[in-house]
Amino acid sequence: MSVSRLDSALLARAPSRSESRPAPLSDAGAAGTFWQRIDRWISQPRSTRQVIVWLSLYLGLTANWPLLNDLARLGGAPSTYMPTIAALGMLTFCGTVAMLSLTAWSRWMKPLWLLVVVIAAVAQHYMLQYRVVMDPSMIANAFQTDPNEARDLLSGRMAFNVLVVVLPATWAIWRVRIVPMGLLSHVWRNALLLVLAAVVAVVTAVAMNRQLAPLMRNNVHLRYMMNPIASLYSAGAVVLKPMFKRSSKLIPITAGTALGASYAAQKRPPLFVVVVGETARSDHFGLNGYARDTTPELAKRNVLSYREVRSCGTNTLASVPCMFSPLGKSGYESRKDEYENLMDVLQASGLAVFWLDNQAGCKGVCARIPNASAFDGLDAATKKALCDGEECLDNVMLKGLDERIAALPAERRAKGVVLVMHQMGSHGPAYYKRSAPELKRFTPECKTNALAECAHAELMNVYDNSIAQTDHFLGQTIDWLQTQSKQYDTALLYMSDHGESLGEYGLFLHGVPYSFAPDAQKHVPMVTWFGDGMSERRKLSRSCMEAGLDAPLTHDNLYHTVLGLMDVTTPTYKPALDALASCRGKA
Repeated sequence: MSVSRLDSALLARAPSRSESRPAPLSDAGAAGTFWQRIDRWISQPRSTRQVIVWLSLYLGLTANWPLLNDLARLGGAPSTYMPTIAALGMLTFCGTVAMLSLTAWSRWMKPLWLLVVVIAAVAQHYMLQYRVVMDPSMIANAFQTDPNEARDLLSGRMAFNVLVVVLPATWAIWRVRIVPMGLLSHVWRNALLLVLAAVVAVVTAVAMNRQLAPLMRNNVHLRYMMNPIASLYSAGAVVLKPMFKRSSKLIPITAGTALGASYAAQKRPPLFVVVVGETARSDHFGLNGYARDTTPELAKRNVLSYREVRSCGTNTLASVPCMFSPLGKSGYESRKDEYENLMDVLQASGLAVFWLDNQAGCKGVCARIPNASAFDGLDAATKKALCDGEECLDNVMLKGLDERIAALPAERRAKGVVLVMHQMGSHGPAYYKRSAPELKRFTPECKTNALAECAHAELMNVYDNSIAQTDHFLGQTIDWLQTQSKQYDTALLYMSDHGESLGEYGLFLHGVPYSFAPDAQKHVPMVTWFGDGMSERRKLSRSCMEAGLDAPLTHDNLYHTVLGLMDVTTPTYKPALDALASCRGKA
């Protein structure tokens, strides 16, 4: 006898609240009678297993439209994709039943079931709205989101999409009566339900293996669209994995670090600014051949723009620590312990280093060096001009910058300064907040975070305006560096952490797993500028550097290029990964 029949047999003997209710009034309207019948059916005594089976079916039908849409898009004719939809629908249903069987204990589980519904509804909204998938990296990135970024993701459309799924389930979960049962009865029935769900899933997978195996192999993202399984699995992986992971230790890499020969007889110390960009696409930089002139300020300032640079990851949490790591992409992703990074090496060399953040933190890169939020210590006039709440345009990082540098230890400043600025950049989806009114040259703009509702031209306009704001900020930063040229040999390097999807292939934002992310999320801009003092100090050949602007580079090059330019010697430095090594000593 199945679990369902066993539970039904037990419940047949349970008194029903509806038996004591009077019959509905004969003059009740048809609609009222219908809803009364639904309410009576819902409020019947149920076992916890019956509730989770119905709840799993409900979520399978109401919270998996992104998966169904993708399967239809990939499958071609209905005769081809309908069996696949049925198979993955059954796998999603069985997986949800198996997962919720672990909660099938008593009526006190109702808040937990409701939480699962809310998570499924929210996940479906973002999968529909931005075509993201709920893999562990996306969940980890979501956990890193600060309140300002979270606010940008809220909208009336989100509230509607979530409530459409949550309200019926809330009403049903609240109305259903759970019949109490002994612990041992719960244990063996729950275990049997878990086994039955697993067996059905295995049979389905084996029966449809010829269709499912190539589909899942060629479209890995589908497994992270099975809702709510993917969201809960990924969240569990992010939260629980560190608990079972052995305690990692910090591996030092600074032994043997020293300043090179150029410091012995320097006339002025170097001042090197590294700008970590946010969500910038290389193909939307006018410097790189984009049809729109989104970078007029940089074009006036004799910069060099590298056109074939690829990121380490597709989100900030993955890319920023990887950029500053000595391990490179493959080594960073396979590491078992934490390592010191570029900032630690620069500090160990004796230089003054500082991290200034206009984003949601440095992701651990600045943990052991002086750092500050650009918002801290701002006067009221600056906040009014450049900030919306605690979210500011990047130009705010130039306010009080002289004082921040002057506060660094004098003995270190006398050797040289490395300043890292972490941008807000083109962070979406509220791109319209990322540019000042006077820089909004491309109109009309998309003025909502529901990007799919905007015309494509409006989306291009608002994103390009955010790139123009970055161009303006970088231009002002170069101008500030030029004011420092009497006391420092100055230079700037800008590199974005990842790119962005703007509706191509139906994708928006970023964070798609790297192996199948589109190039738009990985192709990033890199720009350098050298003052006369730095060019002379490092004997940089302009013609040599111009000849290498189309060379393939990645985030792996940043660590070694910065060390080479700053003439810091250390065992982890690799000349082959220094993008400027072949052009130094030639001028």
